[in-house]
Amino acid sequence: MAALRHEQTLIGLCDGDLDPNRYRSSYLTNKVGGRPDWLPVISRQSPRCGHCRAPLAHVVQVYCPLEFSPYHRNLHLFACPGADCISRAESWRVLRSQGLETEAAAALIASWPAPAQESPLSATDWCDTADDWGTEEEGGDGRRGAREAAAVASEVDVSTRLQDLTLGDSQEDVPVFCPFFISVADESDLCGEDDELEHAQELLRAYERREGVVVGAMDVSEGGGSTAEKYEKARARHGDAVFSRFMKKISACPQQILRYCHGGNPLFISEPPSNMAEVVSACGSCGGSRTFELQLMPALVSLLQRKDSGAEVELEFGTVLVYTCTNSCWRTGSRSAVEELCFVQTDPDQQLFK
Repeated sequence: MAALRHEQTLIGLCDGDLDPNRYRSSYLTNKVGGRPDWLPVISRQSPRCGHCRAPLAHVVQVYCPLEFSPYHRNLHLFACPGADCISRAESWRVLRSQGLETEAAAALIASWPAPAQESPLSATDWCDTADDWGTEEEGGDGRRGAREAAAVASEVDVSTRLQDLTLGDSQEDVPVFCPFFISVADESDLCGEDDELEHAQELLRAYERREGVVVGAMDVSEGGGSTAEKYEKARARHGDAVFSRFMKKISACPQQILRYCHGGNPLFISEPPSNMAEVVSACGSCGGSRTFELQLMPALVSLLQRKDSGAEVELEFGTVLVYTCTNSCWRTGSRSAVEELCFVQTDPDQQLFK
């Protein structure tokens, strides 16, 4: 995914089970659950909970190269499903990893002498169409999905082969969520009519202010009643204007599990702290500023199920906002992922998504 147009938001949706017997995922795959697929130049990471020190479960993997960047780029989100750790900010971690195309190629050649026609995919090739997480810019339906990306990944299969050689820490009893693909759609394709209506209402309000008259709210429902009226009822019911705006924003696609808008504005589910600028600390690697990149949505909660039939595990959150280094700093040759910032908000009305 390359850098987006200003305020262009991509929506992540559940797109079917990732059956390892049929598809082999790699770092090019956008997915929920399973085990993380690291770039071939990155050492296997084993993050632990900042509260109980237990191994963290892998929640989401996003392949998100930036436009005009020579780097492959991934974000991996992890969380602790322990009963005492649910909703704790220190129980979430997000790791950013990057790798040059040339580095990935060298790692592949060193570990497995592949035929010439199986050379790794170019980072710049992916960046050309990464705005859509692999969807086609023209003539597509915005939902090509991750299955085709997985098919391409299975051909190069760089990550899996190298990780088998990079054993690192022994496999512990790490909770594993059932994996499934993430497909992506542009929010404007889902909410075009709502945006047009809101624009018309803004023009109406401007006219009222200019002319000093009150025309009245626009009727947008078959049974009468205005958008403003519905909003006020929602606000009165929940007692939280921020939550009401959150619900209104996602109403066109309540099943969304992820929102991506690098450098855009997050969608808070409750009032953020007044010192949010201080909460979003500087990059721990270069000391530079951080910017919003993506957030997990409440609909994801009910989809996170244990891969085995062991003890029941469930994460609870309203939204998890991820802030990353504005410059996406990276040291060439590094084999360690860079930790970024997670900000967790609880859901004031979680039952709406179950």
